Amino acid sequence: MAHKAGFVSIIGKPNVGKSTLMNALIGEKLSIITPKAQTTRHRILGIVNEEDFQIVFSDTPGIIKPKYGLQDSMMTAVGGALQDADLIFFVTDINERHDENDVLEKIANTNIPLVVLINKVDNANQEQVLEKMNYWKEKLNPMHIFAISALHGYNLEGLLPLILEVIPEHPAYYDKEDLTDRHLRFFVSEIIREKIFNNYQKEIPYSTEVIVTAFKEEENLTRISAEIIVERESQKNILIGKGGASLKKVGMEARKDIEKFIDSKVFLETFVKVIPDWRSKKNYLKNFGYDG
Repeated sequence: MAHKAGFVSIIGKPNVGKSTLMNALIGEKLSIITPKAQTTRHRILGIVNEEDFQIVFSDTPGIIKPKYGLQDSMMTAVGGALQDADLIFFVTDINERHDENDVLEKIANTNIPLVVLINKVDNANQEQVLEKMNYWKEKLNPMHIFAISALHGYNLEGLLPLILEVIPEHPAYYDKEDLTDRHLRFFVSEIIREKIFNNYQKEIPYSTEVIVTAFKEEENLTRISAEIIVERESQKNILIGKGGASLKKVGMEARKDIEKFIDSKVFLETFVKVIPDWRSKKNYLKNFGYDG
């Protein structure tokens, strides 16, 4: 049997469930998930391997109108995911108010096969679902529309046969043992960032970057040091909290998840560093792994 391989790009507005969907499709938690919008900043690949196929899913940042350099880079990541896609999964929310014109602009001029996934239908009635399906059929005329719940794994079983129908015959793009194109350090920094999103409000999560500065594997312990970058001294004080209590809570929560992810006992130390206006400075964005 001929081997198939291809790229499936998952796109949509912030907070519609793109990361939850990719994690469900690959069976591993690679993308961090929080209730806040714009949690995902990078294009993250999740790879599904079987003997006769390889599917490379791209989780992408939610599509927005960029306001500063970091958001420009996030939208560049979306553009890159669209360029090499064999199939686009456009994820929308059952509660979305049809203000997705910025998403539609991205996919309007592409000839790539398109599937619409209406997510979070577990809280909707049949009439609402049919209304949404008819709307998207008229608006985009996609090859398929699925009503799904990524969180509960509802109605995802039809996606794999559809993907295999579309992707071409091709050798594997990545080693068959690979689950992603990212290194462990990246996921460690993302886990810490997820805890910051979950523990702080307002601008703190959006002004924060996490850089793993040391990752040393010993016989029974992995020692990790990480810098948490913020833009202002006041943000540093909030992040640390009274007597260091807030930062300690983030560290404890992150350490538990990192230990599960890397299957090792972890000693984690975190430091907070102020770099004024880093989100708008190209040299820092490049150093922190953002392209564009």
